[in-house]
Amino acid sequence: MASSPPSKRRRKNEGVDDDTSSPVVVFAHGAGAPSSSDWMIKWKDMLGKALNAAEVVTFDYPYISGGKRKAPPKAEKLVEFHADFVKKTVAKFPGHPLILAGKSMGSRVSCMVAGEEGIDASAVVCLGYPLKGMNGVMRDETLLQLTIPVMFVQGSKDGFCPLEKLEAVRKKMKSMNELHVIDGGDHSFKIGKKHLQTMASTQVEVEDLAVQAIASFVSKCLAES
Repeated sequence: MASSPPSKRRRKNEGVDDDTSSPVVVFAHGAGAPSSSDWMIKWKDMLGKALNAAEVVTFDYPYISGGKRKAPPKAEKLVEFHADFVKKTVAKFPGHPLILAGKSMGSRVSCMVAGEEGIDASAVVCLGYPLKGMNGVMRDETLLQLTIPVMFVQGSKDGFCPLEKLEAVRKKMKSMNELHVIDGGDHSFKIGKKHLQTMASTQVEVEDLAVQAIASFVSKCLAES
């Protein structure tokens, strides 16, 4: 007779409310568009459903909030604000595991926040990690310092993250990590019509596969945490 998964069995034995098994996701936007952008709203909805999340919480960094359109500061300067927001969110959902997620710059800051004192995340989900800076410098220091699991979702045509460079970094990372490649996808995972025809697929189907991969990864992380 098949036994129930250890994580669920452990929860029941400990008398923990099963509802707290659903994660809270703090989802950070990229450099150029706020949390109210169509892309962020779409992915917030997809992540919420796929992860059976208690909540997917988004926010705007100060430089872009309230309709401002300033140039983003260095990622390091956003860490304190981001970490404070995470702590406030966690306080509202006691007992729920925390997942950090981000689009581009937001994913990079999420990785920095994961290493901050008082932040206890089960995993980080990076949607289009900007490994290569505008000046061509590799931004791998934060990834090499990480100790919690990381999931990368990258477009194969993303100029900010050449896959061979990411592969080299992943081999050096201490933390457990996985990569899901969106074939033909750009920095925002958009795939050209001809490429989709060649693949006999649609944008929706391709993104759904990516979300399924994220859900599988997060489920594994939560079972082990």
